[in-house]
Amino acid sequence: MTDSSSKPSAQGEAVESVNSQPYIIAADIGTTSTKTLIISRAGQVLASHSIEYPLFTPAADRAEQDPDQIFEAVVQGIGAVVRKLNLTPEQVLCVSFSSAMHSLIAVDEQTKPLTACITWADNRSASYAEKLKRSGLGQQIYSRTGTPIHPMSPLLKLMWFRDNEPELMKETHKFIGIKEYVFAKLFGRYLIDHSLASATGLFNLENLIWDEDALSHAGVRQEQLSELVPTTYRVEGLSSEYAAAMGLAVDTPFVIGASDGVLANLGVGAFEPGVIAVTIGTSGAVRTVVNKPQTDPEGKLFCYALTENFWVVGGPINNGGIVFRWVRDQIATAEAEEARRQGIDPYDYLTEIASEVSAGSDGLLFLPLLSGERAPYWNANARGVYFGLSLSHQKKHMIRAALEGVMFSIQAVAASLERMMGPASVIRASGGFARSTFWRQMMTDMLGTSVTVPDSIESSGIGAALLGLLAMGEIDDLSHAHQWIQVGMAHEVNESDYRIYQQLTSIYTSVYHQLKDQFDAITAFQGQHLRSPQS
Repeated sequence: MTDSSSKPSAQGEAVESVNSQPYIIAADIGTTSTKTLIISRAGQVLASHSIEYPLFTPAADRAEQDPDQIFEAVVQGIGAVVRKLNLTPEQVLCVSFSSAMHSLIAVDEQTKPLTACITWADNRSASYAEKLKRSGLGQQIYSRTGTPIHPMSPLLKLMWFRDNEPELMKETHKFIGIKEYVFAKLFGRYLIDHSLASATGLFNLENLIWDEDALSHAGVRQEQLSELVPTTYRVEGLSSEYAAAMGLAVDTPFVIGASDGVLANLGVGAFEPGVIAVTIGTSGAVRTVVNKPQTDPEGKLFCYALTENFWVVGGPINNGGIVFRWVRDQIATAEAEEARRQGIDPYDYLTEIASEVSAGSDGLLFLPLLSGERAPYWNANARGVYFGLSLSHQKKHMIRAALEGVMFSIQAVAASLERMMGPASVIRASGGFARSTFWRQMMTDMLGTSVTVPDSIESSGIGAALLGLLAMGEIDDLSHAHQWIQVGMAHEVNESDYRIYQQLTSIYTSVYHQLKDQFDAITAFQGQHLRSPQS
């Protein structure tokens, strides 16, 4: 991507000069941080700013956040990138949004939170998911809504609240997600785009309305949910207070945007048959695009909206980069500290250590199911396992096996997607892991398919900006993405390593299925005896 007016700095800091062309601000509300980008009309990322916030785990099955911390990160992040480029309000074409899926917040009539922001990683409704799947109703609801039956789903969260917090259900004015909370604070309106709605388990994919049967099971009424709008819906009328804080005009258009997952596909140019996007950040996902809603007869894959002509089918994993962070903090603490002393990124240092071990980690497997698992197993009770550990294995084997475990999870989802859609011709990689040549090659060898990397890994933000251009009438369709997205490095399959991973994939899958009942048993034990510290 090039822009004749200026070039970006290495850290996304302000460039020296900015002309009067309009710019798009993309706000990407993630699980662990909000990243804000300024993107030129030519598709160049000119500035970025990231603000992190904590995930609270007050019990083993809880994963919550403070919605006001996230709201402040959005306001501060937008203000920060505007100041980095010294933009005037007239230079901002629009602000367009990407957001993590499946969050739930109960608010009163003044939009005051009555609960924390309950994230996709929260498993308190696990028993409800199992009951719904066993009853047969789960498959019926899934076939209409496209959201697999799992505790991540707001449908299941609401069922839990219905039975465990009946007074809260009575007091709640609206049940909303984190992006809805941001828009309600900024504009005083409760709005949800079709993309995020399609990830709630409450939205009818064919009719683009709230699904009455799903609402009945959740114990909520339509008026307790937000107004449904297309992903290109525009809102204006910022309060003067927030406009000043962000350096914007009160009439700056805000485009509601879509979910981070579907926008990641758009942002890497993976919206044509046979092209698959793999994103690994804190969690991960494998996705492809179809032109109409399509659900999986086995219920293993999601189907979420992008626009009326683009629907994204795929599957998410819970345990992506979070596994590497766990390795850094719990297994390789001394190595991580040594890296810091040397001024080296600990992840780069640990990757170098892992690269000393050959593919397959000399027969050591790691099931990276540290926070349960979504696709393809949809098992909130799944847990992490080292398998094959012997006296000959060293810490470096454990590090590499953990990284390979993430890729085994990706491979399992890709296999489900191939069963439904046919084989992929090419894979586009994005997310934080895509910075690593080592991980990208590992994925290539695991999947047996060429992997290409776009020149920008900020896929969700790029996708949000493209959607913003469409909403503003600046482009006629999303094929404009081809003008923005240039493919950088390509990785080809190492056939020897591919054969090793093929052998180990069957063992990995067998280990999971043989331990399934024991996962349930150990999770029950943990529920009785363990409480997670806040993080």
